[in-house]
Amino acid sequence: MYDLVLKGGRVIDPAAGMDGVADVAFADGMVAAVGTDLGEAAEVRDVSGKIVTPGLIDLHTHVYWGGTSLGVDAPTIARRSGTTTFVDAGSAGAGNFPGFRAHVIERTEPRILAYVNISFAGIYGFSKNVMVGECGDMRLVHPHECLEAARANKDIVVGIKVRIGAKAGGASGIAPLHLALEVADLLGLPVMAHIDNRPPSQEEVLAVLRPGDVLTHCFRPWPNAPIDAARNVRAEVLAARERGVYFDIGHGQGGFSFDSCRAMLAEGIGPDAISSDVHTLCVDGPAHDLLAVMSKFLALGMDLNQVIRCATENPAKIIRRPELGSLAKGTPGDATVIELRDEVVEHVDVVGEVLRGDKRFASMGTVIGGKWWADGTAPRPA
Repeated sequence: MYDLVLKGGRVIDPAAGMDGVADVAFADGMVAAVGTDLGEAAEVRDVSGKIVTPGLIDLHTHVYWGGTSLGVDAPTIARRSGTTTFVDAGSAGAGNFPGFRAHVIERTEPRILAYVNISFAGIYGFSKNVMVGECGDMRLVHPHECLEAARANKDIVVGIKVRIGAKAGGASGIAPLHLALEVADLLGLPVMAHIDNRPPSQEEVLAVLRPGDVLTHCFRPWPNAPIDAARNVRAEVLAARERGVYFDIGHGQGGFSFDSCRAMLAEGIGPDAISSDVHTLCVDGPAHDLLAVMSKFLALGMDLNQVIRCATENPAKIIRRPELGSLAKGTPGDATVIELRDEVVEHVDVVGEVLRGDKRFASMGTVIGGKWWADGTAPRPA
């Protein structure tokens, strides 16, 4: 007997090449089977008319709630967005990573993995009234401390995060990125690089990123946009994609522009990962959460299966945990049940452009560790 069966949903699992009506069974915290007439279960949920996907992975979030000024509460966001794995993008550095682990990560039912910030302090000065970049003082950018923190938490650390640019790094330029790359190289892990305003330029940043590293805010507006004034994709962007640098949306408060996105998509260049960069300044808009950002890509004309791939299979590959992005038998028992609603939506990007859409995703519940985990709005037992 299975512990749980999700019955009759449209299962979209890009990693398995599957898109069709099927049942998904869970046992002992794992995916046990996908198919029809699977047999008895202790609990059956009728999800007919809904979409069932591998548990959604948000590659760029800030969920060190209570320990950093930008952190939001992961369970609250999970319930409304169907996110089962949050990847925190450098909220904590070596100086406060133990607190992040003990007080948030280990006490939160949705999975939290993390990039360690190259800055010892992590993202410490981030609010409506205070904005101090953690890499502005190179005394905080200490590779030895970052290296030891990552080694001590290797079970949950997926890479090294660095925020550079005039806002995050001040006069430090590209130096913090070079140190992050050195640490990541010793660990055999990737870097996720944030870039805001010059200096440095996007060209300088992309020139040093390695295959498997991640450029976040990849469809950002000017300045440091991926397109030039004629809306042509920049040569350095094409070169980086060619050699295997991953491109992550990282919507947030300033990281995503409809104009940049349209130009990139028109050239056949989509994101590798769709992520929210959810934090205190964008959780009520314009980013909201992962499903809201995914809905924007539907409105931009991206294929449904590809949108889901960018929130399941692809981010799982980027963090080198492919088992999290699939519903194959024996993988961790996480799944997201979503509804694609015919509903007029006015989407807003970070520069205030409004895009009108006619569909949006809504979470109808999640499975975490093979057990139903949801609020009262989700489908009830059959």
